[in-house]
Amino acid sequence: MKSAITVLLIIAATLILGGCVVLNLARFGAAPDAQQQKAYSGSANYNAGKQAFHNQVTTPVLKEGVSTWSVMWGNLTSSADNLAPQGAIPVNKVDFKSLPREENLIVRLGHSGFYLQLNGQRILVDPVFSDYASPFSFMVKAFKGTTIFTVDDLPEIDVLLISHDHYDHLDYNTAVALKNKVKKVFVPLGIGAHFSHWDYTPEQLHEADWYDSLELDNDVQIHLVPARHYSGRSLTRNQTLWGGFVITSPQSRLLLGGDSGYGPHFKAIGERFGGFDLVALDTGQYDPRWPYIHITASESKQAAIDVNARALLPIHIGRFALARHPWKEPFEEIQALSENAPYQLHTPLIGQPINLASPPASKPWWQSID
Repeated sequence: MKSAITVLLIIAATLILGGCVVLNLARFGAAPDAQQQKAYSGSANYNAGKQAFHNQVTTPVLKEGVSTWSVMWGNLTSSADNLAPQGAIPVNKVDFKSLPREENLIVRLGHSGFYLQLNGQRILVDPVFSDYASPFSFMVKAFKGTTIFTVDDLPEIDVLLISHDHYDHLDYNTAVALKNKVKKVFVPLGIGAHFSHWDYTPEQLHEADWYDSLELDNDVQIHLVPARHYSGRSLTRNQTLWGGFVITSPQSRLLLGGDSGYGPHFKAIGERFGGFDLVALDTGQYDPRWPYIHITASESKQAAIDVNARALLPIHIGRFALARHPWKEPFEEIQALSENAPYQLHTPLIGQPINLASPPASKPWWQSID
């Protein structure tokens, strides 16, 4: 009996030690230290007692009555199909370095990532150049054909924007490779700790609360705006803030909304900035088990109307399957819903430049893929 207990204790200790070793890998990043947490206590979006950020409205990660274990079991036993395409996604292998710097354009990198040129400023948003969106390479694999770019393909970047620290938005391999190519990093409160852990300099890092701004050259401004979501790269949630970005110049006003459930913040953002030429909104990875942290196609349409968008580009779709809906479903639904909407729908290929002054009509490229 004693020997059996000893064996069990050894196994338990080994598992605990192994877990600690894994969670200390660089890819998990680092939590804000005590001094940083004290500084965050001045934010209206931070609960100092819980040492955690919070949304503007009550936002459970999961629906009432749903647990993490039930989600895991449901995913394991689910009969859902068509979660990923059988064939390769069509892409456009753009040469970023040959794009005229004076041209105002946006290039979709897949999922929620973008390369943007505005008034001569080069901006990179939520890039994931790895072929997976998780701490481990065998999990959450990218759709076939969508991992076509590397950091080496990019010119020097004026500012890197990260909406929140989930793996499908903040990729360790990409962040490390970008370190010597990025002048500035503009992120929500707390995310600077990850970049400091990955040897970025204090001069590069600029943390922001909701509605804080960063001034760039040539009258380009970047504003961090609210989103309805959560954060965390390991076992602890909400030690870092999350959000979207409003990017403005004298010619253009853009909203890149990040991950978000539907809420009153969309209307508030629209009223604050007076509408947008183009908005990119979370339109996929929704699930009835987590209805508060992502939005469906119909909610995406309403959010685009709320912010007074002239054009909508749906994001969080077309590269990774994080929910149990068919991969085409968000594209098909938002296309149907947008036929008589007060905005123009854009669904460009990964790597297809969109000129902000004269965006081309989009084609439903997903229809020809199984």
